[in-house]
Amino acid sequence: MKKRSFLILLFFASVLAVQAQQPAPKNIVKADDQALAKIKAGKAYLVDVRTPEEFDGGHLQYATNINYNSPEFKAQIAKLDKHKPVYLYCRSGNRSGKAADTLQTLGFHSFYNIGGFEQLKADGFPAEQLQNSASRK
Repeated sequence: MKKRSFLILLFFASVLAVQAQQPAPKNIVKADDQALAKIKAGKAYLVDVRTPEEFDGGHLQYATNINYNSPEFKAQIAKLDKHKPVYLYCRSGNRSGKAADTLQTLGFHSFYNIGGFEQLKADGFPAEQLQNSASRK
């Protein structure tokens, strides 16, 4: 019985240690209706920095996919108008936080890490229909 309790305690301690090593998302800003209106009107960018596979699995409406993990990320993001606001998201907010750091170094004037895809959907951002495996063939 003591051995089982010790193993359970050890398991939970291991899980907590692994989670503690995950970097916290950087400076997530809650996007509001005004941000969505700017995006819809073409006065701001909505950039999904996830992989193309993640993007194809579902993404926010009006989003452009620029993969943060791609070697071409800096070159692709640098093509955007630096005077327009850029709203960045990924799965959890980590990659979009790193992408925001890149935009800062490239001289963008206003950029926002708005967090993760699932949370944004839950908050009411419109999402594109998920593509099923049959439509990819």
